[in-house]
Amino acid sequence: MPTDKQICIPSELPELLKQFTKAAIRTQPPDLIPWAADYFGAVSHGEIPPVREESERVALSNWAELTPELLKILHFRVAGRLIIHVDELAHMWKVLSLPTDLFNSMMNVGRFTEEIEWLKFLTLACSSLGVTIAKTLKIVCEVLSSDHSGGPARIPFSTFQFLYTYLAEMDGEISASHVSRMLNYIEQEVIGPDGLIKVDDFTQNPKVRLE
Repeated sequence: MPTDKQICIPSELPELLKQFTKAAIRTQPPDLIPWAADYFGAVSHGEIPPVREESERVALSNWAELTPELLKILHFRVAGRLIIHVDELAHMWKVLSLPTDLFNSMMNVGRFTEEIEWLKFLTLACSSLGVTIAKTLKIVCEVLSSDHSGGPARIPFSTFQFLYTYLAEMDGEISASHVSRMLNYIEQEVIGPDGLIKVDDFTQNPKVRLE
């Protein structure tokens, strides 16, 4: 029925739909509608949406859930190499009983071929756990850091710069100028003479907004 009333779009709708779309892509639920109902039900109650759970309820009950601890084991086995062959990485993945569909998904998202840039693959794996860029980088720092457990989880700023730039490019909605401003601020105002960045430097600083 025609109406002269103007349709008003809530200001929060675009961001809400953006986060929902990202969550759905990461989770790959077998049945989108009930998963979406659970997702928005959680959001409306201020709870954490059911990101990833559905994709991890796979038929093979012996498949393990991807965790930062398992990613740290993978990183240790890569042994400092920048490039790793897909067959070797797939074997490492299988030995840890991690889901094959998740491995294939990251291969597709990262457009990797036979020779895989390990840090990029690792970052995508962390993004499946982190949801936001800041949380993803927090997990990456914890995986890459050589500091003792419970320590500040520090990595070289140059590594952080590479990973943040890569995540922003993969996200596709964060401008290069914003990335540059954030990196310049962190380098000039936050990083000390040791050239290392710790998790609190980008998670607890109100002037650092990675997204």
